[in-house]
Amino acid sequence: MKIISLIPQSGPWLYVLIVLLVLFFIQVFYYLFFYNYLGRYIKKGAKTAATDYTYPPFSIIICARNEVQNLLKNLPAVLQQDYPAPFEVVVVNDASEDNSSEVLAQLKVKYDNLYFTTIPYDEKFKHGKKLALTIGIKAAKYEHLLFTDADCEPASKYWIKLMAQGFKEGKDIVLGYGAYKKQNGFVNLWQRYDTFQIVIQYLSFALRGRAYMGVGRNMAYKKSLFEKAGGFRKHQYILSGDDDLFIRDAGDKDNVAIVTEPESFTFSEPIKSFGKWMGQKSRHLSTSPLYKVNIKFLIGLEVMSRQLFWVIAFLSVFFSTFALIFIGVIFSKLAVQILIQRRLVKRFGHSDLLFGGFFLDFILPFATGMLFFGVKRQAKKNKWT
Repeated sequence: MKIISLIPQSGPWLYVLIVLLVLFFIQVFYYLFFYNYLGRYIKKGAKTAATDYTYPPFSIIICARNEVQNLLKNLPAVLQQDYPAPFEVVVVNDASEDNSSEVLAQLKVKYDNLYFTTIPYDEKFKHGKKLALTIGIKAAKYEHLLFTDADCEPASKYWIKLMAQGFKEGKDIVLGYGAYKKQNGFVNLWQRYDTFQIVIQYLSFALRGRAYMGVGRNMAYKKSLFEKAGGFRKHQYILSGDDDLFIRDAGDKDNVAIVTEPESFTFSEPIKSFGKWMGQKSRHLSTSPLYKVNIKFLIGLEVMSRQLFWVIAFLSVFFSTFALIFIGVIFSKLAVQILIQRRLVKRFGHSDLLFGGFFLDFILPFATGMLFFGVKRQAKKNKWT
């Protein structure tokens, strides 16, 4: 069989093949220009360690609402970090209705580097997480701030040390990875694949000088930068955005570093149902319309090209008489994906996603798109997060 006979020479299937190839090369561009760049950064052993680095004092800021069990479980691991300079842990107990205050007071007796303040519960005064974060930042006595959540557990006792090393080249912002723990079940696979796609995107974009977001579960920046940017004033009317919209306002191509050492990660308990994932995802998507135009274009182009690629590819395989050429394009896309992602999934502890995520690579953009179209109607209903 001649190869030429497998390729449509004219008619609608020729145009379909051309469109599919255009989408294929758009996807290849993202994998080579962004994700492969992150993979090469990791391969070089771009460790943030430096023997002559003088570690600065740190303030770790945690906001908690009704998180008494998580405080008991995770806070000691933060307070007992192995760090060669002074550090404090500032916990903002934000209108909790449980006995968080009592637990924090008991922990304070044991750990002299723990400081906490409480925002009293008031039925008439509703507020979002940004108020608690602002109070925590103003209460912090050190210039370098590291943020996480009460339900996050540091991957190691060197978490602060590794994140601190991101500042060694005069950077103002350090982006880390806030992962979800691996558990059995499809929902867990779904959430971890979504989180993995997000992290390789925002870290690789940052490496390319296009930082647009971080995650509040694991990121750091300087207190002076927060003050210079006006805090959260530009987006205080939105409940979400204390992490990504702040990076939008304060980050630039020169002042952002990333840390990818596995011991620098934090781990959170995963969600248990699709309904909770949808609520969580909707809150995160509520800020994306406020990203810079070039970032919205880059993210939108990647998502749309991936959606269209899979739709056109599958339809062509099932309904075209030239199925073999379309199958060849699909396998070429998967080959590029596997070759580049294999180092990334290993680095971020998601080796099972290399092949397990094939189905999600197709369906996840559609689920996210459906949520995005409904997110504006739900934006004002978002809860504290």
